[in-house]
Amino acid sequence: MIKSREELIALRESMAASLAKQTKRILVCAGTGCIAGGSLKIYDRLVELMAEKNLPYSVELMEDPHDESIGMKKSGCHGFCEMGPLLRIEPQGWLYTKVQMEDCEEILDKTLVNGELVERLAYTRNGQVYACQDEIPFYKKQTRVVLEHCGHIDADSILEYIAIGGYTALEKALFEMDGDEIVKTIKDSGLRGRGGAGFPAGIKWETVRKTESDKKYILCNGDEGDPGAFMDRSIMEGDPHSVIEGMMIAGVATGAQDGYIYVRAEYPMAVARLKNAIAQAEEMGILGDNILGTAFSFHLHINRGAGAFVCGEETALIASIEGDRGFPRVRPPLTVIKGLFGKPTVPNNVETYANVASIINRGAEWFAGIGSRGNAGTKAFALTGNISNTGLIEVPMGTTLREIIYDIGGGCRGGAEFKAVQIGGPSGGCLTTEHLDMPLDYDSLKAVGAIIGSGGLVVMDEHTCMVEVARFFMNFTQNESCGKCVPCREGTKRMLEILERIVAGQGKMEDLDTLEELAEMIMATALCGLGKTAPNPVVSTLKQFRDEYVAHINGTCPTGNCKKLVKITIDPELCKGCSKCSRTCPVGAISGEIKKPFVIDQSKCIKCGACLESCPFKAIKEG
Repeated sequence: MIKSREELIALRESMAASLAKQTKRILVCAGTGCIAGGSLKIYDRLVELMAEKNLPYSVELMEDPHDESIGMKKSGCHGFCEMGPLLRIEPQGWLYTKVQMEDCEEILDKTLVNGELVERLAYTRNGQVYACQDEIPFYKKQTRVVLEHCGHIDADSILEYIAIGGYTALEKALFEMDGDEIVKTIKDSGLRGRGGAGFPAGIKWETVRKTESDKKYILCNGDEGDPGAFMDRSIMEGDPHSVIEGMMIAGVATGAQDGYIYVRAEYPMAVARLKNAIAQAEEMGILGDNILGTAFSFHLHINRGAGAFVCGEETALIASIEGDRGFPRVRPPLTVIKGLFGKPTVPNNVETYANVASIINRGAEWFAGIGSRGNAGTKAFALTGNISNTGLIEVPMGTTLREIIYDIGGGCRGGAEFKAVQIGGPSGGCLTTEHLDMPLDYDSLKAVGAIIGSGGLVVMDEHTCMVEVARFFMNFTQNESCGKCVPCREGTKRMLEILERIVAGQGKMEDLDTLEELAEMIMATALCGLGKTAPNPVVSTLKQFRDEYVAHINGTCPTGNCKKLVKITIDPELCKGCSKCSRTCPVGAISGEIKKPFVIDQSKCIKCGACLESCPFKAIKEG
């Protein structure tokens, strides 16, 4: 149990020395993606082989280790999800990609014993081998602040977090600053909330600090529900103590002594690692009563959401924690005045809190110097979709879409042409080729009718049907509508019905005007922010790809993705009359005579494609 700042400093020095004794380290990615690929089995096999070969290794830090050893770490997400399972080799900084069980013995013998690179496991692009992680184009263009430790430390060890400087910002906040100074630092840094519209975090903290109340709360929104988004999950899994430290500093600044972390139920590993981190901090005396011998006390609680997308909206989230159904509430009063249990509450998301310790340690000026004017710092994005390099990235605010898509992401898969990117999930909008050189920040995106949201980037290439994309997101939003307000509950349902008619080839030109009218009504009158932004994917695709909507109404899908608009025909010049297609068709839509060209009854055809696969003469065409 640590009872003073001096004791924490002494422990940090001891653990840093212990970490230095691990002159070689293997960091096995234990993020959700790599675990699904078998990384934990690889970790266990490496440990087993080390024991068999009598190699000195250690799986945790110890006080006063006498001998050097190989550090075996289960780290958080390395980010390069496309290439997992991933192993980082230190001190060389090498990154091994797509590692399999059968590679383990060679990694030990060649790399750890002889210090040689296993070249076939290194990342290769256009014939060039990149041994060092920092030299890989995917990483080289990034600036990692909140992801600085993800993939570089043991995600389950508070001792390792302390060894690399963890909780020094909390020390500084407790012993060298008062609440006003902390709030001023956050305000001066320009840190804006990383979970939605980018409201300045310092203003929220300042309001809660100045509001008189017998109880105040720090609330962390980890209910990351956007399709294709996993930034907060990776931070909670890979560096949970950074989130805890940020929340504690917010508590010092505002006078709050209780914090709640709301995590979606689909993130069991994030919950497990947060629980472990909280238990470790409590056991060590960093969390609890009279922290480090001061009058400051802070307690953390975890709430698991039931999977409702609307609970990502802060007032619905608060209702859920309080035991009510996750319905948004009318504002005012604002959450910072009357939030959780009716008390002043600081609501920020995981990534926002993960920035705090670095700002306190390095200063507001340092953070403000990253990014673009009015948009300080970095932003983590989940890069998914039709992109060569999927994964978790972090770049300075104001980085262009072109840099992200081509320099970091490696362009669209198979050399396909970039078409659009959906940013901000169902609440966001589409950016196209005309936006490639636009800086990605809150203000620039707002000007073109889009938002960063939590930071999901779903990349689409030339083969993507944008009308179907709009239908997909509207279907998601309609299913997730809490139903409390009529504009969202009924308006999104009507929009979805129209979109489904259009992709089925039953649309009318006046439907486009109706979609725009409904969108305008919902955006103006819906109760919460999620409802107000629900039409964004439709509005942006109508603006950027109206010709595709018109084509669907005229009976064709330009990309051929909408099956009900696809016409399957038989080329009489190629058909040999073998009848295979007729025998394969499940609805009897194909008829004809043996050794004569067969025909398809379009009124019966269900576009299943069975005939396409069965024809040995390639006589059946889709178009």
